[in-house]
Amino acid sequence: MSQAAPQGFQPHFKKSRVTDPWEPLFSQMLPDAVQIGVWLREEHCNSRGFVHGGVIAALADNAMGLSYGVAAKAQGSELSSAVTVSLSIDYAATAQIGQWLLIEPRVIKAGRSMGFVDALITADGASIARASATFRAV
Repeated sequence: MSQAAPQGFQPHFKKSRVTDPWEPLFSQMLPDAVQIGVWLREEHCNSRGFVHGGVIAALADNAMGLSYGVAAKAQGSELSSAVTVSLSIDYAATAQIGQWLLIEPRVIKAGRSMGFVDALITADGASIARASATFRAV
């Protein structure tokens, strides 16, 4: 049985075969970013019961890329899609089953051809990782 998302979050609007096994995912549209959250379950974890770094990387990439799109469109760009040019993640702590994992992106620059975004990743409000990415508009 899945838990309800915190206030402001809805079922994630961007579906993917990569993230389908991790559903339900939730997102919150902000004026300048898209936050993604998930209640951690076994499907998100490694054999030790900690969230897998690859899950964090994939969700951070998703949230940061969508945030670049939101910011670019707010500036009048006709951005239809973006691809990741580089992605970097620094892991500081672990997260476990039952915690609320939240990706909070911040768009640094949303140019017409390139975007630069970073994100804070928390579990139940405690910082566990940070990410940064560069995107190319398509």
